[in-house]
Amino acid sequence: MSSNPSSSTSLPPLVEPAAELSRAEVARYSRHLIIPDVGMVGQKRLKNARVLVIGAGGLGSPALLYLAAAGVGTLGIVEFDDVEVSNLQRQVIHGRSDVGRPKAHSARDSIIEINDNVDVRLHEFRLERGNAVDLFAQYDLILDGTDNFATRYLVNDAAVLAGKPYVWGSIYRFEGQASVFWEAAPDGRGLNYRDLYPEAPPPGMVPSCAEGGVLGVLCASVGSIMATEAIKLITGIGESLLGRLMIYDALQMSYRTIRLRRDPAREPVTELIDYDAFCGVVSDDAVAAAAGSTITAPELAAMLDAGKEIELIDVREPVEWDIVHLPGAVLIPKDRILSGEALSELPQDKPIVLHCKTGIRSAEVLAALKQAGFADATHLQGGIAAWAQQVDTTLPVY
Repeated sequence: MSSNPSSSTSLPPLVEPAAELSRAEVARYSRHLIIPDVGMVGQKRLKNARVLVIGAGGLGSPALLYLAAAGVGTLGIVEFDDVEVSNLQRQVIHGRSDVGRPKAHSARDSIIEINDNVDVRLHEFRLERGNAVDLFAQYDLILDGTDNFATRYLVNDAAVLAGKPYVWGSIYRFEGQASVFWEAAPDGRGLNYRDLYPEAPPPGMVPSCAEGGVLGVLCASVGSIMATEAIKLITGIGESLLGRLMIYDALQMSYRTIRLRRDPAREPVTELIDYDAFCGVVSDDAVAAAAGSTITAPELAAMLDAGKEIELIDVREPVEWDIVHLPGAVLIPKDRILSGEALSELPQDKPIVLHCKTGIRSAEVLAALKQAGFADATHLQGGIAAWAQQVDTTLPVY
């Protein structure tokens, strides 16, 4: 990678123009039509375009809304989750009355409310090896707004095999990234996600937004960039982010662009693989440590009710502790234990029960404690989220 922007030129238009625009469409898209670089032909290309958006969440929300408003004729949505209250902080395509509804249905209704000319196609299933390539073949362009590495590598590899370009975006706390990947780019600048990230980071190295948080409005900034890149690719205008990584820092209000180059050591994508295994969602050590050393929330509640002497260790971050914590727990964040700094604070004379939000971080800490000689250590399956669901439903969830 280099910090110098590339001297790229426009790519050819991705989509052929539709036959015509109706009188109503001319009125609707008039602000596009009077832009010389877009004009009637560009708007007809948008009308003819088929764009698939993976996820109707933080990034998918603004991207879908603006692509619909721009006049993209066909929008596909891959989404199988339901709307939750915690989504509303950033997923602006959903509203209060949508809580509990399938996100795909909520997103479709919002799109139609903006532009009823759009053909919205719902794909209410998990994107997997068995369906990704065939699905991508039905569209001109893919937008990936997912929040986990396994799906990102799946999207990348399926796009390579289907010969499709895709726009990628990522957000975390106050920072966002965006780029365009297209292995089969007609100008020879073919790159894919593996040129940026040849391998997934080790489990637990990069927290998810559910663990680390995200500033809601950041989704609007990065999602609108993704929609902009989609419109540029469809119409063949401007300089694409293909071959460049854009990094946005909301706290500094700065954008910088890094040039990307093809990794000469990268193997060609010839098939789809087991992406959960490739990304190692939970490390092998954590899986081994948790085997036989995991307790459920009701089991922990029974131990506490019986007065059993245990040390309940919360390995989350202080800001999470401030939201909710279990009575009698002691806060020792994961990194302090994994670094060895806090090992001396752990008792040697009674069993330790670790917990986090969902059980992933506590499993990683459990592996470290087992290696350090804490043979009686266990961890809480499902974390404090399971406790709030199965034991004390009055606790707040986040």
